[in-house]
Amino acid sequence: MLTRLSPLTELATRLRTAGFPLAADWRVVDTWFRSWADHPDLRDELRTQLRSLSAAQAAKLLRSSRETTTHFAWCLLDSPTDPFSFWLHEYKAQQDWREGYADSVHNHRYHFCTTILRGNYLHERYETTHDPRTGLISSAQLRRRTLCQAGACATMLADEYHRIPEAATGTMTFLVKSRPVSTFSLSYDPTSGIGHRHVPVEVRLGELADRI
Repeated sequence: MLTRLSPLTELATRLRTAGFPLAADWRVVDTWFRSWADHPDLRDELRTQLRSLSAAQAAKLLRSSRETTTHFAWCLLDSPTDPFSFWLHEYKAQQDWREGYADSVHNHRYHFCTTILRGNYLHERYETTHDPRTGLISSAQLRRRTLCQAGACATMLADEYHRIPEAATGTMTFLVKSRPVSTFSLSYDPTSGIGHRHVPVEVRLGELADRI
């Protein structure tokens, strides 16, 4: 008798056997992801899978997860041999948000697909203008604003810019990310008009000794 794969194993198997570099054709991943995320029992199955974690699996999840200014980012799967990783984002109550990345206009170093498991958020997409001297964002023009509800799916490529200014308390999203396709990302504060470049610590490690 065949045993049905868990949702994460099912998606991971599909991505591992893609037969092409995922980051090079992320729109295909988006098609697969939307079909996978459309399963009516996805939330229940993810909940069951989290409850069945062994002590060692739970400890590994905690070591890889982190808190941001707007949400908790839970790392469900991140193997160095995989060209992707799986994440669960748990948004904080709005009054607990601090100014930071999610509510600024920003891009990411990687491509990703996401679906809202519960709750909702306001999602804005932007066109940006960049300073030719610094490469930083100098202005941002709102292109589209959407109130995304549970079940909604979206894809963002690394060269696209967006913002999540509001999220309902308890909003949870699932994401599959590609490996980084850039060494940095950019953000822009529409209120102050100030742009920033974000370079992760792993990129800076090679020059650390020279900076001492």
